[in-house]
Amino acid sequence: MYTTYESELRVRPDDIDMFNHVHNSKYFDYVLAARYDQMERCYGLSMESFIERGFGWLVRSVYMDYKRALKMSDYFLVRTGIKTIDAKKCKVHFEIINKVTGKICCDGWFDFVLIDLKTGKGVLIPQDVIEHYLN
Repeated sequence: MYTTYESELRVRPDDIDMFNHVHNSKYFDYVLAARYDQMERCYGLSMESFIERGFGWLVRSVYMDYKRALKMSDYFLVRTGIKTIDAKKCKVHFEIINKVTGKICCDGWFDFVLIDLKTGKGVLIPQDVIEHYLN
């Protein structure tokens, strides 16, 4: 029902941990960076457009399944797509794929909630946003 989009990124030196592969916390950052890119480029609904309306997206919960390590200078793809969206939350599934091998390094999902930037409290996702993502 929803489209999956893709962003290409590259492992940077500051992503590497003492075991000479990408630190697990960086995978979280990679997904958020891809979503930021895809919100504007693919959905036509940038994070800035939410901020202008007084809203922000907050991670409510996340699940990550690490399968293979990424290493220094690897190019990789982050594929994300909305799995479900309703008035209270948006679930986004993702895959991080090594571009050379084509193998999944990490996959999982994020649950996002929309917050009012003035109060920091959760708000209902406006119907026009839900409908925008359906198209």
